[in-house]
Amino acid sequence: MLPSSHVVPIKKAGPVRINDPRLLADAFSEFIAASELLEASYRELQQKVAHLSVELADRNAALTRSLQENDRMRAALQQMLDSMPCGILVLNHAEQIVMINPEGRRLLELGKAKVRNLRDLARVSRVDFEGLAKGTHDQLDSELCVQSGGEKRWLAIGNRKLFSSPVAQGPLDPTTHLESIWILRDITASKQAEQEREAARHAAALAEISTILAHEIRNPLASLELFAGLIEQDLGQSSQWVSHLRAGIRTLSGTVNNVLSLNSESKVRLTPINLAACVESGVAFVQPIVEQSGLVLSFDAAPDTPAIEGNEDAIRQVVLNVVRNAIRHTPAGGTVRVSTGRSVVKSKEFAIVEIQDTGCGIPENLIAHIFDAGFSATGETPGLGLAVSSRLMAQHGGSIHVTSRIQEGSTFQLEFPAL
Repeated sequence: MLPSSHVVPIKKAGPVRINDPRLLADAFSEFIAASELLEASYRELQQKVAHLSVELADRNAALTRSLQENDRMRAALQQMLDSMPCGILVLNHAEQIVMINPEGRRLLELGKAKVRNLRDLARVSRVDFEGLAKGTHDQLDSELCVQSGGEKRWLAIGNRKLFSSPVAQGPLDPTTHLESIWILRDITASKQAEQEREAARHAAALAEISTILAHEIRNPLASLELFAGLIEQDLGQSSQWVSHLRAGIRTLSGTVNNVLSLNSESKVRLTPINLAACVESGVAFVQPIVEQSGLVLSFDAAPDTPAIEGNEDAIRQVVLNVVRNAIRHTPAGGTVRVSTGRSVVKSKEFAIVEIQDTGCGIPENLIAHIFDAGFSATGETPGLGLAVSSRLMAQHGGSIHVTSRIQEGSTFQLEFPAL
């Protein structure tokens, strides 16, 4: 078909006279013009066909290269998955297993068993994959312990839901057409290392407690031996030696109670008690220890001291520990003052016990650590008393605080919710 621009107009005429030379010349000229146009159109069509053939060949070559590159990438990806040190499991939207790499088979001990879905996988591997699949779409690692040849192995299993585009299934909603990838790791070695570190921490803590106990018990035992020898010699001061013996025995008793309180996981039993009377009995208990150290101990109970829900033995233990801490940091001739009272904070009533000394004081940067087990503000003999006291106060629903000034002394305040 000729282009519209090359249409040869046909003139209307009367009867053609064959013997008219002009008409024959015009007709021949029109025929020649039409032939030239047809030839030009044919050449142009040939050029376009040749150009399209080249373009189609280039596209086919590019498509072939792309397919070959995809095949190489797929093979490289498969090789990478097969060589990964963790197990890889891929499921389609119907929770059917699309791929599982060799490490995944090894970790789950599948051998050559054929597994098509999570149910088959759970049956063969004895791992509840169906239960794990009911978790969130982005589930963190779940640590599972499995039996393997009489030994325990730990696996970390995590999964992630992925969006996938439908191919052969037709136009599905992409929010429901999901695939999930599962990652399986053998964490047995890290678990064993963690257990070994925990055992080492326990051993270190035990060694530290043993060291603290040795320091806590050594001095009272030496004093007991000395005063026992003096009583044996009976130099006329037996009553004084007995008082010192009593102080040493009570010191040892407090140390033993601290260890028992520190290692016990049970909470103290609370009953309604008279706090002022309880603290007064604690002061009387610690009196021989204070006198042995050359200090003056005083006690003052405010009439409005509220009753509390508490444990008398535990509160006496707290008083003993805090007073012994004051003795340790107060030079001979100093004073330790114990008092009880009442305070109201934000319409809540509290019973207060204050233990004030005239010792060396505590540096401000160390106050936050004095309730840690084994800590010593002076760097000398560590103790358990303040750590145990903080724990016992927490079990009473109360708290223990300290304010201190260097070379002036410290004040420990025990705060109990009023009954």
